[in-house]
Amino acid sequence: MNISEQAPGIFFVEGPASNWLIVRDDGGFIVIDGGYPADRDLVLESIRGLGLEPADAKAMLITHGHVDHTGSAAYFSRTFGTPILCSPGELPHVQGKEKHQVTFGQVLVRAWRPRVFRWMLHVIKAKALRAEPATRAEAWMPEKLHSLPGHPQAIPLPGHTPGNVALLLPDAGAIAVGDSFVTGHPISSTSGPQMLHRMYHSDPVAALASARQLEGVQANVILPGHGPALHLPLAEAVAALQA
Repeated sequence: MNISEQAPGIFFVEGPASNWLIVRDDGGFIVIDGGYPADRDLVLESIRGLGLEPADAKAMLITHGHVDHTGSAAYFSRTFGTPILCSPGELPHVQGKEKHQVTFGQVLVRAWRPRVFRWMLHVIKAKALRAEPATRAEAWMPEKLHSLPGHPQAIPLPGHTPGNVALLLPDAGAIAVGDSFVTGHPISSTSGPQMLHRMYHSDPVAALASARQLEGVQANVILPGHGPALHLPLAEAVAALQA
């Protein structure tokens, strides 16, 4: 785990294979995404390492309902009563009523590739197959989001999952893009702005089209769900994306 302050009050945590954010201001703090289930203790440690108490989180915001981003959500909800908030379109996924996840079969047919095989082993060790849905998650309202630390704004980007979003933090000029696009991934041999392998997307064509809609968004600090943070105009990162 590596924690870095990418903009004032915006702490980017690079976990073993998935990232999360802690956003802090005078009104308190929120968490954006929550790693794999086995990352829970790291999420707690990253919060306490900033002198904060996990029970004081105003909310945990979820960019999308994949298990490498919701792994701590049910625990925070059950243990601390933390509101778990996501887009209306993603709520059934986060609550466990729907599933939009890469299948074991999709992975297995590619497991002969060393990178995929190593990633598959990590997923198993990270307890992805035993992930607990956040059954008490709720859909956010724009005014509720705006009232939270960092004043997040949700940008719908369907394709990776039906209700996938990016979260703009306008005061910091930062954006949490989740998996709308990434800057690296265990099965990728390249670094820099890129789409995830198509097997990870519910609709690969829509995912790329949605990501390209970010071209007009003003942000210079890009915080992906996988890979390192980037400091460059968002339009430049989007221009580098390929199908």
